[in-house]
Parts: sequence; C-alpha cells; structure tokens
Amino acid sequence: MPVIDQDLQSLLLHHAVDRFNAAYAATLDGRRFNEWPDCFVEDARYKVQARENFDRGLPLALLALESQGMLRDRIYGTSQTIYHGPYYTRHVVSPARITHPGAGTNDDPIQAEANYAVFRTKPGGVSEVYNVGRYIDAFVSTDAGLKLKSRTCVYDSEMVLNSLIYPI
Repeated sequence: MPVIDQDLQSLLLHHAVDRFNAAYAATLDGRRFNEWPDCFVEDARYKVQARENFDRGLPLALLALESQGMLRDRIYGTSQTIYHGPYYTRHVVSPARITHPGAGTNDDPIQAEANYAVFRTKPGGVSEVYNVGRYIDAFVSTDAGLKLKSRTCVYDSEMVLNSLIYPI
C-alpha cells in the first residue's frame, strides 16, 4: 500500500505543477499581465537566460528580477512606458518533470522542469516561433496553491526576435 500512496502523491504533485503551468500560460496569453506577479511569492526570482550562459554557469541574463515588486515594475514598464508593435503570444508547455518533490516550503521547495515554446502573432501577420527553452522552477505551497519561488527561463534560441517585452 505505501507504494500506491507514494505513486498517488507523485501523480497529484505532477498534476498540480501542470495545472499551475497551464494557468500561468493562460494568464500571459490572455494578456492579463497585471495578474502575472501573483504567480510568484513576494521574494521570488525570475530570470530569462541564454542556454549558453546557463550551461557555463555565467551570470549574464537577458532579464533578472528579484522580487514580486520588480515583477510589477516590469509589467508597468511594458504596459505603460514602452512603445512597440502589438502582438499576441501563445505558450505551449510540456508536462513537468519533478526533479525534487520537496516539502513545498521556502527551505525545501518543489523543484520541476518543463519545456516551453512561445509563438508570436502580429495582428494581420503570420505566427512565428518567438522563444523556445525550458522552465527551471522552484515552487512553494501557499493557501492559494502553488506559487513560484523562482523561475529561470533558459532559452535555446541564439537570438531573441526584436526584444523581450512580455514575460516568457
């Protein structure tokens, strides 16, 4: 019986992470950017980094935010101060791979990875692959469900089309 309980716990954890990723993608694709910081805990970290730098342990990242407040500032900047041609995104996220089941606490977060592909469509234009890579995540359990303690988006593309405006 303990094996069944352990398998059930593993299945429920995978389901919770996959549900989180689906809701995260829907928030961004639905352009509900003001809700995006709510996917994170207050002292969260969010980084978008090239695979080459990540694999070599180099610190340079395209974007590195160190708190929910910085996430909110980023959203304010992208929605209120930056002018750019409008586009829509569509995130496709693979099922997660739990790398450490953890306790879901700050000291022992749940760690997971999932592959992602983000497509961009400009109104009246064609869709194109915008960014592809993997999420490397640390989750904590809260009363509101799972929240990100950290998300590192390690992108495989050698170039980011134009610029990174919206979150990955």
